[in-house]
Amino acid sequence: MNIEIVEKILEKHRKQGDGLISILEEIQSRFTYLPEEALRMVASERNIPLVNVYGVATFYRAFSLKPRGKHLICGCLGTACHVRGGPVIVEELEKNLGVKRGETTPDKEFTLETVACLGACALGPVVVADGKYFPKVRKTKVKNILEQVRKGFEDSSVEQDYHIFPVEVSCPNCNHSLMNPNHIIDHYPSIRFIASFDQKHGWIELSSMYGSYKVFTEHEIPSDTIVHFFCTHCHAELTGSSPCPACNAPMASMIVRGGGIIQICSRQGCRSHMLDLG
Repeated sequence: MNIEIVEKILEKHRKQGDGLISILEEIQSRFTYLPEEALRMVASERNIPLVNVYGVATFYRAFSLKPRGKHLICGCLGTACHVRGGPVIVEELEKNLGVKRGETTPDKEFTLETVACLGACALGPVVVADGKYFPKVRKTKVKNILEQVRKGFEDSSVEQDYHIFPVEVSCPNCNHSLMNPNHIIDHYPSIRFIASFDQKHGWIELSSMYGSYKVFTEHEIPSDTIVHFFCTHCHAELTGSSPCPACNAPMASMIVRGGGIIQICSRQGCRSHMLDLG
């Protein structure tokens, strides 16, 4: 672990006044996990007990205390996926990768993990590989999925990409759901925030279909404008851990139901988003 990198992360978030989750998100994004020494530095910097830092780090499945591989493979073992063969799929993943769930391959290429629920029960059993969703997976498809991961995924539209499906999200500060069942987008409840930009303040609703870019707003947002997103319950700003990899604008962060974190770019017109279902 590079101590200087952690010190710069702490200094950056100290100036921005960010919370603990944002700090841990960025540390993990740099090291693929949360090193013990880094957690001790965070506790000292924030003047909070180390056990509290570990509590957050172990509560959210998106965080890991062990180094992860280049590719993250996640198998769902929720009730619906379980009865449809989820455990068999996970066993096949273990067999093909040569590791057990929670472990990383010796070449640091793959990490295999499981989650309790991905919120897509009708599509089970579900496997997530590097943010791509594979519904109704069968044992015979596992090898092909791993081959696709090794080759990399090509960009595709929502209409063409069968890997894309809806996510349910909540505020990382108060844990209240951000879903709005009263406004349906892409056949699913929308995600509702309060948006602030250019001295304007109003609601904004996004499609919960991961990969869709449909947006409805109370006020028209000019292209290239930076929008600040706030929770509709606790009114805290939803700040991400690091700038957008595409345009360097701030990212907005949310918690995914069943475990994980999703970040979206705050710049109007930018389509960058990141999903970690660790």
